[in-house]
Amino acid sequence: MTRQRSTVLGVELALFAAAVGVLAILPHWLSDFRASEVAYVGVYFIAIIGLNILTGYTGQISLGHGAFMAIGGYTTAILVGHHSMRDLWTIPLAGLVAGAAGLLFGVPALRLSGLYLALATFAIAVSLPAVLKKFDHFTGGTQGIQLFGRPNYTGKGYQNVHVLGQTLTFNNWLYYLTWTIAAVLFLVAWALLGGRAGRTFRAIRDSEIAATSSGVNLPMYKTLAFGISAFYAGVAGSLFALATTFVNPDTFPIVLSLYLLIGAVVSGLGSLWGIALGALFIQYLPFLSSKYISKAPGAPSVAYGVILVLVVVLLPLGAAGLLKRIGVPLTNRLFKRS
Repeated sequence: MTRQRSTVLGVELALFAAAVGVLAILPHWLSDFRASEVAYVGVYFIAIIGLNILTGYTGQISLGHGAFMAIGGYTTAILVGHHSMRDLWTIPLAGLVAGAAGLLFGVPALRLSGLYLALATFAIAVSLPAVLKKFDHFTGGTQGIQLFGRPNYTGKGYQNVHVLGQTLTFNNWLYYLTWTIAAVLFLVAWALLGGRAGRTFRAIRDSEIAATSSGVNLPMYKTLAFGISAFYAGVAGSLFALATTFVNPDTFPIVLSLYLLIGAVVSGLGSLWGIALGALFIQYLPFLSSKYISKAPGAPSVAYGVILVLVVVLLPLGAAGLLKRIGVPLTNRLFKRS
């Protein structure tokens, strides 16, 4: 490893450690309600990491990641609601079920690329609500599945939770659960994308022909990217179900897939370091648009669209591009001093 790479790695580790420190003490500055909102930011953070692996690193555009979140969310809801499984144990299972669905979809998707792949994934998001309503003996149909108050649901949705000698409100417990999982999955993605798999993904994104000529097993890695990405979405969907304490087909609307792609673009495709800003963007901008923009019909949506266009124009590489623009001169100075 070169000295410059060691310096960059040190800066990244320091940045990650600082972020973990802020997240650890943040609930002390927030109300219980605000803590629950930031927990949702953590859910989107996880989902965007997965989408970035697929779209940002391998170049496969997905407009259906809300469907993979729904698969994860319903896996948790069914196991907790119908089979009395402990909620925490359902989180990795939800990721595995959604990941398996991603692998299955990734095989036929090998024949598609670009807008055709985007339309195929969007078709999943469009059709899934009808499927959920059809198999109502599993999913509860339009009535959904209620988790609130169940004995195997931590805190039952309203009680304090005792963890490591500490007593937390349910919302604070949800906050720490979500962001702990988010931090672990971020490290896993960072290690994966910084190694051989990440280099292979980027080679596929830049040129499939060149990657194939270099000996890359294109079908295997493209399908693998779908599976990993869907796994992250499934974990996010599981946490989303636990946060809402209830799921039905409207819990995971079609527009969720679009929001996730917007979050990935705002974060900066092909980088992990701006994802928190992308998650904040899709969590708070619709609310702020509705609250502070004219109440005329459609005005908040117009404002949201205008802001999104401005962000894309002013930050074409997303938040990660801005961070890189700021960070590169700093690491260069550190490298010169060392």
